[in-house]
Amino acid sequence: MDKLPKIALPALAAVIFLIILISKSAVTIGSGEAGVLYKTFGGGVVTDEPPLGEGFHLVAPWNRVYVYEVRQQERLEKMNVLSSNGLDIKLEASVWFQPKYVELGKLHQEKSEQYIERVLLPAIRSAARSVVGRYTPEQLYSSKRDAIQQEIFEETQIIVEDQYIQLNEVLVRDVTLPPTIKDAIERKLKQEQESLEYEFRLVTAEKEAEKVRIEAQGKADANRILSASLTDKILQDKGIDATLKLAESPNAKIVVVGSGDDGLPLILGNN
Repeated sequence: MDKLPKIALPALAAVIFLIILISKSAVTIGSGEAGVLYKTFGGGVVTDEPPLGEGFHLVAPWNRVYVYEVRQQERLEKMNVLSSNGLDIKLEASVWFQPKYVELGKLHQEKSEQYIERVLLPAIRSAARSVVGRYTPEQLYSSKRDAIQQEIFEETQIIVEDQYIQLNEVLVRDVTLPPTIKDAIERKLKQEQESLEYEFRLVTAEKEAEKVRIEAQGKADANRILSASLTDKILQDKGIDATLKLAESPNAKIVVVGSGDDGLPLILGNN
């Protein structure tokens, strides 16, 4: 095989060098990611410029790029905490977060790529212990779940707000009490529910009895008023009116006026 021309060897070497240089210099930032540039001979981590965005970038081969996910992320954390009376409570919470995009360089410089383990998780553990320690097991089990969740979020946010982390939400997924405490609380809640149901039945029965008393009293008052207004003259007049109506009936009868008790008409039928 013929030897390559002498002029071709330097060109080939240059091409190979160029390929190696590009391969070392090319950086591709994926979707939902950003890159922090580290300049080996230029002051280290770049914090006064925006991070490298998505897409293809060329950097000097002696520099480095640290890629971070900047989308919202979720971390599930299980921890043991103590209630206000010292009982051991198992708490399971999810935290939604993401690094602050414009401060990504400072995050890398001060906290590193392990910022979740070094900053975020210790913060949420500390906040959870502080918040749960204010409540009794009964409150944790029943009515205070939403309040606890909000308080853990607020306290965690205070801790991480100057740590270049954006906290979006904290969700308390489960609160597990010791079995004996849980059973005791459930029995207590059941008894309270039965007591409320019994009180409701008593109130309903009392209202029904009051209704009957009022109706009876009304009927008694009406009868008393009616009895007081029915004189002998009124009864005679009503009797006469009734007799006249009966006399108009086609049935065979004999009407003797003034022959009944108290002078009322006496009606004699053919039966």
